[in-house]
Amino acid sequence: MSKTFSLTDSDALLVIDVQNDFCSGGALAVPEGEAVVPLINGLLRKFPHSLATQDWHPRQHKSFASQHPGKDAFGLTEMPYGPQVLWPDHCIQGQKGSAFHPDLETNSLELVLRKGFRAEIDSYSAFFENDRTTSTGLTGYLQQRKIKRVFLCGLATDFCVYYSAIDALREGFEVYVIEDACRAIDLEGSLDKALKHMRESGVSLITSTSF
Repeated sequence: MSKTFSLTDSDALLVIDVQNDFCSGGALAVPEGEAVVPLINGLLRKFPHSLATQDWHPRQHKSFASQHPGKDAFGLTEMPYGPQVLWPDHCIQGQKGSAFHPDLETNSLELVLRKGFRAEIDSYSAFFENDRTTSTGLTGYLQQRKIKRVFLCGLATDFCVYYSAIDALREGFEVYVIEDACRAIDLEGSLDKALKHMRESGVSLITSTSF
């Protein structure tokens, strides 16, 4: 029987990158990405605190395959901070693709954190850039608000949700991923690897029926 949560003022819902470019027809569409929107809207109505991240890339972002002549999207390259997947151009600042999905109910969001705006480094996690050391400041924000438990949902399970969950644990929060309110890219088995690592690290995988 699944656990049922009684939400308190120390709980926060973290909505990851529910943006047009990650939904059907977008530049980097996650399969069934938009299917999470109704579930997330229901969660937003229940949580005492909610915040969201937004990929926010300059046009010449170094994670774009277009910036690496001869390289293809979804291939790998080496960056100063390690291996980097090369992506199609997506979530460009101020463009339609970077906007939240139009059906996402954003009025209750207390913070929108934009990430990936430094051209030289990608940022999957809501907490750190991909060098694993440059902070976004989210930890301090949550600590100041006395948040203890972080519940994650959004896109994509195996990249930005996964990295955010692992970093939230690293920063001392109790972490839950609401699995049915996420969708994955699943690049060469990346979903299974992410789920396995999250479980082994102490992230709890739950569903939206737990509330």
